[in-house]
Amino acid sequence: MSAYSDAQRSGVVDTAVGFPKSREDMYEFYAFIRQGSHDTATREGGLEFPAGYMFKNVPAWESEEMGDPVEMLFLELQRHGITQAIVGVEDDIGRRAVRDLPDTFFPAISIDPNEGMDAVRKIARYADEFELKAVHAFPAGLYPQVALNDKKFFPVYAKCVELDVTFCSTAGVPGPRLQYAPQEVGLIDEVCWFFPELRFVTRHGCEPWTALAVKLLLKWPNLYYSTTAFAPKYYPKDIVDFANTRGADKVIWSGYFPAGLSYDRIFRELPDVPLRDHVWPKFLRENAQRVFKLPEKTPTGAST
Repeated sequence: MSAYSDAQRSGVVDTAVGFPKSREDMYEFYAFIRQGSHDTATREGGLEFPAGYMFKNVPAWESEEMGDPVEMLFLELQRHGITQAIVGVEDDIGRRAVRDLPDTFFPAISIDPNEGMDAVRKIARYADEFELKAVHAFPAGLYPQVALNDKKFFPVYAKCVELDVTFCSTAGVPGPRLQYAPQEVGLIDEVCWFFPELRFVTRHGCEPWTALAVKLLLKWPNLYYSTTAFAPKYYPKDIVDFANTRGADKVIWSGYFPAGLSYDRIFRELPDVPLRDHVWPKFLRENAQRVFKLPEKTPTGAST
């Protein structure tokens, strides 16, 4: 039996999961991207996913096909051995999932530093209501955009440090047709320098600056990389090589369900990723549990 199979059977953690949405709901959800875009294809793209050109067979459901999204996601996780998932709790669906299935679903929120102290109060409010595990930002998708090292972000970073909550951000060139400047990977250096206690997890690849990302991951103890939005066959070689050497504790698996990738495709391609045997359990589960402060959990559902 392969090291991958053993690790997968022992349970997988996904740190960025969305609930299945109808095409109409997805169109409404991505209104913020259309707001910041200038090209006709994005602004008038109908019900298409704004970064859908990057993916084959983007998962989508028609309204009449939709059942209960919590049940749909839970069954999909079970089918692939995913025992824990971090989900947004800013709507009724996410809140219900975290409250009804607290051993499986863990809470996260998105943040807009343009809101100033209201953004800080939002983090505090959700941390009071839930055991908040992550605060996420999409700098290129904000309107107006906010660079990762912009001082507007600093109160957010400080609050995450104060509450011991992990901060996550997209980094690198975004898929939607938005300017990439706010997400240049080099900007993370100042953030980690000024906030050495902040646990910072990159999302969405860090391309084309993966070599620089590796240098920063090696340099800063609390900086981590997650594989959101990348099919396993396209994981950057710089990142795979780093995980196999000095970065075994720094690289975290995460899917992109249901925005761009199906779990069927991800788990079909994962066994072909050339990770060393000892890396698989760290990559699929252990690093995420440590960085996001999740309880250990066996596939049978018993927490420790």
